Amino acid sequence: MKKYLKLSLPLLLTLCFSYFFILMIKITCQYIPFKTDAAFLQIKQTEVTEIPFYIIFFYIHVCSAIFVLLAGFTQFNSSLLKKLPRIHKNIGKFYVFTVLFLSAPSGLFIGIFANGGFYSKISFVTLSILWFYFTLRGFLYIKNKNIQLHKAFMLRSFALTFSAITLRFWKVILVYLFHPSPMDVYQIIAWLGWIPNLLIIEYYLYTQAKK
Repeated sequence: MKKYLKLSLPLLLTLCFSYFFILMIKITCQYIPFKTDAAFLQIKQTEVTEIPFYIIFFYIHVCSAIFVLLAGFTQFNSSLLKKLPRIHKNIGKFYVFTVLFLSAPSGLFIGIFANGGFYSKISFVTLSILWFYFTLRGFLYIKNKNIQLHKAFMLRSFALTFSAITLRFWKVILVYLFHPSPMDVYQIIAWLGWIPNLLIIEYYLYTQAKK
């Protein structure tokens, strides 16, 4: 039974991730070819027209998020790590570079202008800073050959990367069940999109440390 669970759980996680990843690709495709009024940007016209470089940072964030999600998910494949360590290393470098130089900085910039008012902005700015910090710490720990802490901080980093999916998941649930106003939705999912992810990872790391 335990052997069956060990085999089925990774498959189930992969299938779930694949489903949501395909949805993310569909969302991203709404912005291709590049336009200033596509999808979500329709309600951000003030920022697009009045904030210098907003549209550039927005597209950097949206486009890089897809690659970061896919790269990050592959990093926790034990078979890849054992059989193809060089590929694991190169994908990891790509993940770190993209988060540190593209995704997190652009997320910080557009987070300053997030919908939902002050509390939403605080959440998205905090998310971007922690994302950058966890990723950098994970990179520095592996440079120092500290595999345990490297894994812990990269798990934290990917928990925040995965907020791109969980944020939209919670939005659908909240709108379907409670029909809140758009601004209330943004204020709630701004925090709900990433804090539960991080709490789950912290609980996992805590239980692993006790073994």
